[in-house]
Amino acid sequence: MQTAVGVFGGEAYTDGISEPPLMIENVGHSDHPSVSALNCPPFIAVELCREQMGQHPCDKRRTVGEYRHMFPGIDFSLIETDEDTWWKPEREKKEEVTGRGLKFLEWLCTRKEKEIAVVTHSSFLFNTLSAFGNDCHPNIKTEMCTHFANCELRSMVIVDKGMVGSNNSTTNYPGKIPHGLDLPSDAAG
Repeated sequence: MQTAVGVFGGEAYTDGISEPPLMIENVGHSDHPSVSALNCPPFIAVELCREQMGQHPCDKRRTVGEYRHMFPGIDFSLIETDEDTWWKPEREKKEEVTGRGLKFLEWLCTRKEKEIAVVTHSSFLFNTLSAFGNDCHPNIKTEMCTHFANCELRSMVIVDKGMVGSNNSTTNYPGKIPHGLDLPSDAAG
């Protein structure tokens, strides 16, 4: 959540703004100021796209109550339990992470937004994306299935061949979307 807020959050939060901050100051002993939610996209916590679980205590999440305090501008309404009931001491198998990833993508396809940033962990993305690209050129499959570097951004287009999510898509935040035609830079002049 700190990474998502750091990348997509607003400026430093100041008192007097009617919206709660996305993140309070000094989360994780970071010496980072509070981050404003002003003119930012909505932030939704989704349990399905968390890190591969088990074995490492750092892969166990805190309570939703703690997170709501640290990240007041994030929507936690999709998290079903306050305590982390998913984490077990045994390492989650890669097949289980992949299955969770496919469920997450099914949920993602139900969203009406056209552009969605997914901020998660490399292991989750690696295992999820390895289920795709078998009908692609081997170079594309290899590129899709490489591990993400820390804080790496990749842009992907998800094509719904079954047209399951064929509703009109929307984007529901006012900031940071350029107006006008989407033209190549050499033609936009």
